[in-house]
Amino acid sequence: MPRPVVPGRPLPLRVAVPLAVAAGLALLVAFPPYGVWPLAPVGVALLAAAAHRRRLRAGAGLGFLTGVAFFAPLLAWTNLHTGYLPWVLLSLLQAGYLALLGAATAWVSPLADRARWAWPALTGLLWVGQEALRDRTPFGGFPWGRLAFSQDTSPLLRLAALGGAPLVTFAVALVGGLLVTAVWRGWVTAQRHAPPPSDAAASPDGPLDGPSHAGATGARRWTPVVVPAVVAVALTAGGLLVPVATAGSGAGVTVAIVQGNVPRLGLDFNAQRQAVLNNHVDATIELAGRVAAGQQRRPDLVVWPENSSDIDPLRNPTAGARISQAADTIGAPILVGAVLLGPGAGQVRNAGILWRPGTGPDLDQLYTKRHPVPFAEYVPLRDVARMVSDQVDLIRNDFVPGSTPGVVRAGPAVLGDVICFEVAYDEVVRDTVTGGAQLLVVQTNNATFNVAEARQQMAMVRLRAVEHGRPALMASTVGVSGFVAPDGRVSDATGFNTREVVVRQLRLDDGRTLATRLGWWPEVALAALAAAALVGAAVLRRRQRVRPG
Repeated sequence: MPRPVVPGRPLPLRVAVPLAVAAGLALLVAFPPYGVWPLAPVGVALLAAAAHRRRLRAGAGLGFLTGVAFFAPLLAWTNLHTGYLPWVLLSLLQAGYLALLGAATAWVSPLADRARWAWPALTGLLWVGQEALRDRTPFGGFPWGRLAFSQDTSPLLRLAALGGAPLVTFAVALVGGLLVTAVWRGWVTAQRHAPPPSDAAASPDGPLDGPSHAGATGARRWTPVVVPAVVAVALTAGGLLVPVATAGSGAGVTVAIVQGNVPRLGLDFNAQRQAVLNNHVDATIELAGRVAAGQQRRPDLVVWPENSSDIDPLRNPTAGARISQAADTIGAPILVGAVLLGPGAGQVRNAGILWRPGTGPDLDQLYTKRHPVPFAEYVPLRDVARMVSDQVDLIRNDFVPGSTPGVVRAGPAVLGDVICFEVAYDEVVRDTVTGGAQLLVVQTNNATFNVAEARQQMAMVRLRAVEHGRPALMASTVGVSGFVAPDGRVSDATGFNTREVVVRQLRLDDGRTLATRLGWWPEVALAALAAAALVGAAVLRRRQRVRPG
């Protein structure tokens, strides 16, 4: 008995393999620092075409090729100072999720063949399902490279206010599904109406291709091509109709971002911990001098980045005195990114702590990073990991996670503090907003990476600002730092590997967008529909008699 396969013919492998690689490259160029966002749905379409009607193993292989072509260059910043092995392993792991996506795309092909208008929706649902899995597994997941994060200058970014990053990803993949539907139908129509070879009949095709009516007009013949293409363009442009706030509606507050820079980029910036702290103290005191001279508005709040004090200022009197000097001189509270010892032996915490002028650290307004990065801030399965690379021992002390959202009451504003990669995790950011945050603050340290990583992170901040209708900012040790309006526009962005201080007056906001109110339910609903599609494809495969091809 022949092995059952998807009806109709897939693209020849000699075509599908280049398409899969091109899909990964198109996805890559959609993200910062390139930022050609229309290529994201093109990449989705290319992978969908390559995997359509294939066996599961071939679909997985093509998805893996797309994943490697996408993630290896996208995550190249991870190998700048740690060697090639962590970068290779991380890239291959992430590519594995696109292999699952490729297999799932092949699996649901009978549904797409049965109802051609289902193909775009299936494509969107599978992408959301893949990202939901990748964002959570293993060790808490790694959401870098979500389709939504490529749309920071796209009209589709506004959809984040309705359903967050999952809805934006669904929309991007839906547009990709519409494109592949149009192109596939165009190719089929061209093949069907080309003069047939004199010695052979036209090759059979599956239900998606449909019968050709000899009397059909040219316009009718090309309707299945034009309609999905027009819908794709309309859907993308329709994002501009989603209302978003351009500025906060509450009280005004003046905020300063201090980007103190480090003596040198790389992992050994920690060897210059006192110099990094001094850089931020000195830059803040210089700002106070400009305020005293009437050249600059006095800030109500100063934000320092992650790792601005890798010396525990609660235990080291010299470090604490220097921060107090800065706070007293500027006359405003400082949100300090600090590494704190404890609570146990051999443990540390990555924290944001509010340092008030006159009184020093406010221990009631201290946020400990809830989502430390595995193999960067702590090492799971250390003995096993050491067998792969002895570089894991560079992390001598494991960072322990906090347990409460980063809601910091700074006096002039309630801050939603998230640290570094946490901005990529939906629930970590949302928890601060539902906890009362009026201003989103991302403290980060890009000294071990490069400007590409920093710009990718800024794209995430832009999405979060739109998602929750909040002004936001990113403060980095080396850049890129800057302010983001609730509509996603960036202001006062700094250069990379420079020492800069930027000050801006912002309007706070207490309202909640639909995305904030719905929380994770859009993702749950879309992922559930993706699972239902996989089950539906299994039922259809059992019912239909298929032919090999």
